[in-house]
Amino acid sequence: MREQKKQFPLDEQLVLWEKEIDQNGYIRNEAGLITAIKMLTNGHDEISFSKVLTLAAQSRAKRSGYDSLVLQWLQKAIEHDPTNLKAKKLLARNQWTNKGHIFDQLIFPRIRETDNRALKKKTAEQYIEISQQFLAFAEEQLDEFKKQEVESDSELQEKFLIFTDVLEKAIEETAALLKATELYEESVTGVFHTAVHYEEIKTRVNNLDKLKELWEAQFSNDTHDEFPFSSDPLAELNNMVGLETVKERVNDFYRFLKYQQKRKELGLLTKDDQSLNMVLTGNPGTGKTSLARLLAKIFHQLGVLPREEVIEADRSKLVGAYVGQTEENVRKVVEQALGGVLFIDEAYSLKREGQTGNDYGQTAIDTLVSLMTGKEYGGKFAVILAGYPEEMRQFLDANPGLRSRFPQSNFIYLPDYTNDELMQIAEQAAMDNDFAITEEAKAELKDRIEKERVDDTFGNARTVRNLVLEAIFKKGARPVDGDDFSLYTLLEKEDFESSSVSTSEKPLEKLNSLVGLETVKSEVTTLISFVRMQQLRKEKGLPAVPVQLHSVFTGNPGTGKTTVAKIYAELLKECGMLKRGHLIVSSRADFVAGYVGQTAIKTKKKIREALGGVLFIDEAYSLLGQTSGDFGKEVIDTLVDEMTRHNENLVVILAGYPAEMDMLLESNPGLRSRFKKFFHFPDYTTEELLVIIKNYAGKYHYKMTEKTGSFLAEVLSETDIKGNGRFGTNLVDEAVQSQAFRLMGIENVVDFDEDVLYLEKSDFEAALNKIKGE
Repeated sequence: MREQKKQFPLDEQLVLWEKEIDQNGYIRNEAGLITAIKMLTNGHDEISFSKVLTLAAQSRAKRSGYDSLVLQWLQKAIEHDPTNLKAKKLLARNQWTNKGHIFDQLIFPRIRETDNRALKKKTAEQYIEISQQFLAFAEEQLDEFKKQEVESDSELQEKFLIFTDVLEKAIEETAALLKATELYEESVTGVFHTAVHYEEIKTRVNNLDKLKELWEAQFSNDTHDEFPFSSDPLAELNNMVGLETVKERVNDFYRFLKYQQKRKELGLLTKDDQSLNMVLTGNPGTGKTSLARLLAKIFHQLGVLPREEVIEADRSKLVGAYVGQTEENVRKVVEQALGGVLFIDEAYSLKREGQTGNDYGQTAIDTLVSLMTGKEYGGKFAVILAGYPEEMRQFLDANPGLRSRFPQSNFIYLPDYTNDELMQIAEQAAMDNDFAITEEAKAELKDRIEKERVDDTFGNARTVRNLVLEAIFKKGARPVDGDDFSLYTLLEKEDFESSSVSTSEKPLEKLNSLVGLETVKSEVTTLISFVRMQQLRKEKGLPAVPVQLHSVFTGNPGTGKTTVAKIYAELLKECGMLKRGHLIVSSRADFVAGYVGQTAIKTKKKIREALGGVLFIDEAYSLLGQTSGDFGKEVIDTLVDEMTRHNENLVVILAGYPAEMDMLLESNPGLRSRFKKFFHFPDYTTEELLVIIKNYAGKYHYKMTEKTGSFLAEVLSETDIKGNGRFGTNLVDEAVQSQAFRLMGIENVVDFDEDVLYLEKSDFEAALNKIKGE
């Protein structure tokens, strides 16, 4: 149940914000400030509006410095409340924080007495031009300083007195320099040359340099970076969201390398150096690539590697298409990585069990091991492998030569981020783009994250950043009306809402519109009602009864099992039990492989496709192999394990004939215990089958005469039909083809528009004969 955030009156909220500014220097929830600005714009509470603008300016200045937006807010705050001393002080303080560049143009070329007359004249002209430009600029700045109101701030007043004094002296010295240079130029071009003016120029320039140093000293301690970038890779890692166990492991590794470094400095011998080769495992978006780059920086900082560069490679860069190309590719990439780190993402894709002999993935692995251990390149670069945990384990186990180069202590697992950690990442991503997220938008984003978190392919931080960028795009793609500031910097609930198109027909309506199956409809509706009630109890904080959703559908082919399974998946999504609500239809061929070890992998892959939805296994009894070497039992065992692992994130439906399905369930006690819901699909009656035929034909605007209907009713009642509903649709398809053949053979159709709408008795007779013949 979502916790409701307590709402404060504006006066109370202002007090809380002021307290937060005093304690932290900034307000974390900038979305609240922007929302308040939006609400107070064009309102009548000028005092409150001025206070909110001032607080917003303070918060942003702490994070981003005094940019144009901060200055605009402060100026607006003073406009709406001329008595706002805080805004006046901040605005005045900014006048001198942005004046550090005033002396930058006072850079004079070197002047020498040994220069020839032409060069002296040219240099003097440059001095004159620089002096004149500075005097005009400095006098403007001095006028601005004298206009500032700083009497209420003693610290600021003292600063302004220093600035005014230094600037006045600089103007005085520059004016004297200008006069001396003009006289020097005249003496250079005249008959009589004197060194007096040259000495005065040197003195004035020297005095200006001292004033420049004094001026710049006033700005040396003035910073606004609340979130400074750290060049220390370890500090950068420790500032990352989450990854606590990873941080601990890397910090231990860092301290150990420092320890070894100190031993070397003391002259102590280390026969076996600690390997720098690492294995990073984790799902997408958990930070494997970022961690690899930080590790490279740490290795370089400690002096164990001469470079911090990371060369990233994957299968496409390493594995060649013909003999000799793979070795060449691997050597080339290793040479690029010398002194740094070679990072191979999805390393398990280099070579997997079952790949053909023409695949050169194993060659890439063998070449890499050879270069890692050989005299030419061994110890001159580090290798970091990354990928999914299970796939990396199997990959390394199958390649002992590679596995031995990576100590167990250098295996680091990066766990998935929690929802709270992902929300922090989302806020940072928004802040990086100068956006803030409202509380309602955060709640919507959290729901989107939960829906996206279905299986191991969930992109973690990558997915969350994409969701934020998608929201920014949606915000910017809408027509903008007016100058409302929030439109440019506030992400709201509607920006995160998914744009899924809802179908016109609801799942329950689809179920009820099916022909026959009254018992099945009733049982499915009852189960869904029970599921909805348990979901409601959860939302109310009440204990919920465990829901058993795995089901067994029994019945002959063509009785609607797959159709009902699809509707069942949609219903479970509608009531919040499934995140995707899709249906994956499968059979024995999708699970059973031809050699040892691959059946479990194949089964897990198919289950991964179905996560968040329904896995429908048709003719499931075929998993029970008839021979002792059959791998069907491995499918069943894997299925039981995966159903337990994924719990409510996966619903499995087994379908087939009743007797055979009972044998399947008895083959594994774990399987029987997980299937409590049984739905039997009876054969359609003649009347129901006739309705199916008419409905299917009507879907394509075909009609039948009474004579045709009577003929079909009689034939269907006398025919042993295999396939039921499927037989009906196949019959219509064949009748349509028969009708087309019949009409196209007539030279002059009397009423073409009317004739093409009707399927005649002869069309169905031809269709029946064809089906029986087949």
